[in-house]
Amino acid sequence: MKNKLKHELLNQFPRLNELANKDTVLWENTNWEKKASTNLFSMEEVGEAEETLKRFSSYLTVAFPELLESKGLIESSIQEIPLIKKALEKEFDLLIPGQFILKCDHALPISGSIKARGGIFEVLRHAERLAIASGRLTIEDNYAVLATEDFQTFFQQYTIAVGSTGNLGLSIGIMGKKLGFNVVVHMSSDAKEWKKALLREKGATVIEYEADYSVAVEQGRREAEQDPMCHFIDDENSKDLFAGYAVAAKRLKTQFEKTNITVDNAHPLFVYLPCGVGGGPGGVAYGIREIFGEHAHIFFAEPVASPCMTMGLMTGLHDEISVEDIGLDNKTEADGLAVGRASKFVGKVMETYISGCYTVKDEELFTSLGLAMNSEGLFLEPSAHAGMFGPIQLMKNGQNYLEKHDLVEKMEQATHIVWATGGSMVPEEMREEYMAKVVRVGRTND
Repeated sequence: MKNKLKHELLNQFPRLNELANKDTVLWENTNWEKKASTNLFSMEEVGEAEETLKRFSSYLTVAFPELLESKGLIESSIQEIPLIKKALEKEFDLLIPGQFILKCDHALPISGSIKARGGIFEVLRHAERLAIASGRLTIEDNYAVLATEDFQTFFQQYTIAVGSTGNLGLSIGIMGKKLGFNVVVHMSSDAKEWKKALLREKGATVIEYEADYSVAVEQGRREAEQDPMCHFIDDENSKDLFAGYAVAAKRLKTQFEKTNITVDNAHPLFVYLPCGVGGGPGGVAYGIREIFGEHAHIFFAEPVASPCMTMGLMTGLHDEISVEDIGLDNKTEADGLAVGRASKFVGKVMETYISGCYTVKDEELFTSLGLAMNSEGLFLEPSAHAGMFGPIQLMKNGQNYLEKHDLVEKMEQATHIVWATGGSMVPEEMREEYMAKVVRVGRTND
């Protein structure tokens, strides 16, 4: 039956053959529109998320003293990475015209990954709803009151659950336990041991599965449905998560204004986002396209073993197709991207928003990891390095896209943003293990 399904899919969608062969692929989204639109989500919801985060700023500075300087704002910097750009150009024998910038979500406060946006936001929003419904809080109050023992006791009645490959679970576990919630994290077989250990150290309950991410999510969802006091944070379908991620685009606009980065017809913006189930990159992509319009060109990056979003968009089947359906094993060192089936909600929203997707081999992730460490002393998780290959794929295989969108002559004025999705919380022994793999693939840039 499986072989029959695979045969039918490969015949119906010929480009799936390249994915089935684990080739590195750049897929162009022919449904991309200058004025992208969706009826599944709105910028009004992003604005509401931004206001919610502002209300929580006073609480966050009390709960997390590291946020005092930013006045409770959970945000990351942008930085130019010219040495990494040069190293990549040399390694892959090409030129990347334009400015090469890192969006440093690997260094986001509290949980050290892009999940600190959506995951923490949904926990805060849930806490706010419960507190207001109980009559203990109004939106006019100083939310620092949420750090008191009375509120800790109140939230202890409730449970938050999530299915995760690692980083989403970390952000929800850290934030949920800080507020006083019981937290249950259903972890797939791809999750790293150090992430499970840290969650348990924070007081979260970790349930492990031999199966992949989709099974962990499904089991978590099923168990939460049996408990009226449990809120399940659904990485596949949550609009709250999506809204939290999308707030990043509004803040990026402010950062661009402060650093004199122009985005217009003569100065295109290219954004490269590592993609698992799709919520994080989808939310960021939605916000960026809404703010910068047709001048923003966004590409999702996936491992060759787990190209679920590429497959879902390429075929239009979204969550009705899995990587296993074309014979892929969903095994990758990029644990945060080890997802076999994409979010239908995100896929449907993205249909006219993103420019395309590309795939990366694990070996290339470690090549990039070595180059970044050796050139600028920058450490990112392997998953985050998927973004580094966007400009390479674009310049090698995206000529058709650049010509079609009248971009060839504008590339010297382009800005490339690699969205660094995680890494700062990785323990030293794990970093050393990753660096040993860089040596093993023989691609250090000494």
